[in-house]
Amino acid sequence: MARASWIPLALLAACTGRAAAPSLSVTDDWGRRVALAAPARRIVSLAPAFTELLFRLGLGDRVVGRTHFCDWPPAARAVPDLGNGIGPDVEAVAARKPDLVLLYASAADRAAADRLAALGIATAVLKLDRSDDLRRVAGAIGTLAAVRPAADSFVAAFDSSLRAVAAAARPGRRPRLYVDAWASPPMTVGRGSYLSEVIRAAGAENVFDDVAASSATVSLEAIAARDPDAILYLAPDTTRAPDLASRAGWRVLRAVRLGRVLVVDGNLYDRPSPRMPLAAADLAARLARLSLASEAAR
Repeated sequence: MARASWIPLALLAACTGRAAAPSLSVTDDWGRRVALAAPARRIVSLAPAFTELLFRLGLGDRVVGRTHFCDWPPAARAVPDLGNGIGPDVEAVAARKPDLVLLYASAADRAAADRLAALGIATAVLKLDRSDDLRRVAGAIGTLAAVRPAADSFVAAFDSSLRAVAAAARPGRRPRLYVDAWASPPMTVGRGSYLSEVIRAAGAENVFDDVAASSATVSLEAIAARDPDAILYLAPDTTRAPDLASRAGWRVLRAVRLGRVLVVDGNLYDRPSPRMPLAAADLAARLARLSLASEAAR
């Protein structure tokens, strides 16, 4: 037997007629090895983007716990609500008897990760802030749930859909948008944000894309100097546009004077999810209508 110890495992499996078991381990974003003895069957998802991805990969029936904010797809609302995802209730999570917990990579979740580890509950701590994170996390979930082909298929379809949106964008000058993230003091997003990625995918440009951070406080004077073509406003109710003209000094912005405020669904736009191509296509369509309306008014 000692003489055969060098034979590769794959060859030994072939010789014995048994296929080698798939690897069910990943390294999470805190550099920890997460290994399962069997594919994850009871998964607690502690971020809305994780939940969307799990359902998109056909794993909705394996999700046994979610956060209060995991509201998409609608079927996710039938999953037991465990409260917050940042600083979660570890006892409530453990009560669901998960074999895998997906925890967002936030410093505020260190204590929860340590307690879950002490309880012997496999926990993958993952960053999910941008589209590249979405692709990577899909692969990690695919590995731990033994649905890697579905994960790879999702990534291919995701990228194909984004390319289709880009190809359909109207040629010519890219519309320039200001994202109204907060009113007072004015806060917006920079190129480090997922929303800035959605804007680029829609064929537009974030006027503060030169800001490397994901968000930043800016001045009204700086916004006016960049003269955005339109203002993007995220809201839970897209039927009600904010009255930006009533804000002190905001009528200095051409976009405000012209009423070019695009009110979009925050649920669709503000989280890295499989619906990114849908958000980009929605924004591209809105911008096309805005452009056509402007041309008709000339």
